[in-house]
Amino acid sequence: MRSRIFAVLAIAVLAGGGLAYGTYNFMQNQPVQTVNTPTQPVVVASIDLQLGSELKKEDLQVVQFPAGKTPEGTFAKVDEIVGRGLIVPIVKNEPILKAKLASKEAGSGLPPVIPEGMRAVSVRVNEIIGVAGYVLPGNRVDVVATASPTDARSDTTSKVVLSNVQVLTAGTRMEQNGDQSKPVQVTVVTLLVYPEQAERLALASTEGKIQLALRNPLDQGAPATPGIKTSGLMGTAPASVRQSASASSRPRAAQPVTQTVPTAAPLPTVEMIRGDKRATEVIR
Repeated sequence: MRSRIFAVLAIAVLAGGGLAYGTYNFMQNQPVQTVNTPTQPVVVASIDLQLGSELKKEDLQVVQFPAGKTPEGTFAKVDEIVGRGLIVPIVKNEPILKAKLASKEAGSGLPPVIPEGMRAVSVRVNEIIGVAGYVLPGNRVDVVATASPTDARSDTTSKVVLSNVQVLTAGTRMEQNGDQSKPVQVTVVTLLVYPEQAERLALASTEGKIQLALRNPLDQGAPATPGIKTSGLMGTAPASVRQSASASSRPRAAQPVTQTVPTAAPLPTVEMIRGDKRATEVIR
């Protein structure tokens, strides 16, 4: 009896294994069906590229994008854009678009980035003036100048002279330190300004000190500020100035309102003459 049961189990195992092996071979011999999706070549950046960079062959590569799914203004060949300058930073594997390139005649570097009618002005800053390294290309800043219109130290005033200015570049460069032969590293920030703003910035950096105030990019306001002097900052303004300021800021007392009571119109009268006597009668 047991031998008969073992024989049935062995036959079942062999039959199942043979069926599985045959199914596996059948699936392996089936031809692989491939679906060909139409694609088109697109030039992308092979490395991170900075603002004003000149495009080189080693900076670019061609990848296949699904046809009809590519952004507007892409290029199909690397040779079409070699030598062009970038007017915006580009990250690795980002498609190169026409809107991100300077014209063929403009070349590369910073000049093609400057819009018509504007100027790029560079100022030296330190870590504190540069907001501890948080000022980056594309940020918006206010420029606060501290200077004295006279030779008196008490007239030193701090005031916002430029508002909502765009930062083009922010980095370091090497300069000679006086008579010493060793170069020193200094931080330079380049701001995009109009010509009249360039004059204010040059005067502020020459006659006094400047400070950059980092802005929220969504904040487009430019509130007018009166500036502040040392005396106002420390609360040591002269008494006459404080009194005049307090008097001007004190609310005026309300003036009393006088109400005029209207008088009644006179009633008509009749004069009565009786001999040598006169009498007046009121007609009601």
